[in-house]
Amino acid sequence: MTYQAVVIGGGPGGYVAAIRIAQLGGKVAVVEKDKLGGTCLNRGCIPTKSLIAAVDKLKAVEEAAEFGIEVGKPVIDFGKVQARKAEVVEKLVGGINFLFNKNKVELFNGTAKIKAPGLVEVENNGETQALQCANIVIATGSSPALIKSLGYNGTTIITSEEALQLAEIPKSLLIIGAGVIGCEFAHIYGTMGTEITMVEAAPSILSLQDKDISRRMQTIFKKKKFNIKTNVTIKKIEEVADGIQAELANGEIITAEKALISIGRTLNTQNLGLEEAGIALGERGQILVNDQMETNIKGIYAIGDVVMKYQLAHVASAQGIVVAENIMGKASTMDYSAVPSCIFTSPEVASVGLTEQQVKEKGIPVKTGKFNFMANGKALSMGEGEGFVKVVTNAETDVVVGVHIIGPHASDLIAEATLAVKNGLTAKDLAVTIHAHPTLAEAMMEAAENVHGLSIHG
Repeated sequence: MTYQAVVIGGGPGGYVAAIRIAQLGGKVAVVEKDKLGGTCLNRGCIPTKSLIAAVDKLKAVEEAAEFGIEVGKPVIDFGKVQARKAEVVEKLVGGINFLFNKNKVELFNGTAKIKAPGLVEVENNGETQALQCANIVIATGSSPALIKSLGYNGTTIITSEEALQLAEIPKSLLIIGAGVIGCEFAHIYGTMGTEITMVEAAPSILSLQDKDISRRMQTIFKKKKFNIKTNVTIKKIEEVADGIQAELANGEIITAEKALISIGRTLNTQNLGLEEAGIALGERGQILVNDQMETNIKGIYAIGDVVMKYQLAHVASAQGIVVAENIMGKASTMDYSAVPSCIFTSPEVASVGLTEQQVKEKGIPVKTGKFNFMANGKALSMGEGEGFVKVVTNAETDVVVGVHIIGPHASDLIAEATLAVKNGLTAKDLAVTIHAHPTLAEAMMEAAENVHGLSIHG
């Protein structure tokens, strides 16, 4: 049977590409060796957000007395927390299956290999099947970097995948790497009472964020009694009687019940037949693509983590739509000018566009405006006044080139900022747009006003 496209991988890039191809009238198949939804749905975005929702409820109960509501000391039933997480994942996986049936996307369970342009072989339980197609879309994603030199064993020395499946809340946890994943797990288990130690090779946690955001989050984590060690690496980790013992490069010894390795991801490009097909790879093993997401081989495309543009689910989905449109004869190019990113800590962090430091490095005159949630009526009413909105502009044109938020519902507020950056709006455009009162979004308006020193409440 010949398909318009065969998509290898059913994650947020692959399944979106397949559905859009089908919507545009193409016959499409998806090959998935595990469950639909990929890392994001099964081992990443969604399960972590389910756990975060649980600890946010815990935090709300613990702080209820401040709102005049007296409750007893909350008790965590971690088994139920994990069961609810599994239910959420199962429901969403079922939703993708429903969408496949609705759009007549054919699903093949098994491991795919590209035998030639237009030919994908699927192996499942020793049986192989050949799929003929006009186009191939590689959307195989990535996996946590195991770093075997650090002693990864999947029990006491783990990655994010095992951290999501723990049967009990660890008494203490050493987190190696204080990026997005490390900080989210620090929030999850730290809120549930785990003693957290974070070790980061960079000068600060969340080192890729705007420096003001990074500094504020580090201060917040220290207030939570997280033990943070920056500018230092792990020399070695070994199992001991009660868990693990880590030796830092500076000679310091740290003991904990478990160690979580969260220092990056490896691309799922092995045994795909890339070399045999002649597909060009970059220095870091990523699949090289053009703005249409096509590789150097006509009719073979790649999207998501394997192309290493942004390792974000929503970027993979956007790339999937671009690929689908190109396959179906509608010229489409990928635009990375306004890509939002979110970190689901407490408070949340969200950003889009350039940091103040990046603007300066480009030699562009910069002007910023900041507004603290402590002066926002809605945030104070919620008891969540920690954080701020920072608007970064080109000082000559007033165009908003970046927005960085740390505070309540930052992941929702960043949508307005993304629209502003995408469409080249100015700080004045944001400032003169009437925002409803009382809302958290007013902080965006006030930060934009503050670019020109005109914030009313700042």
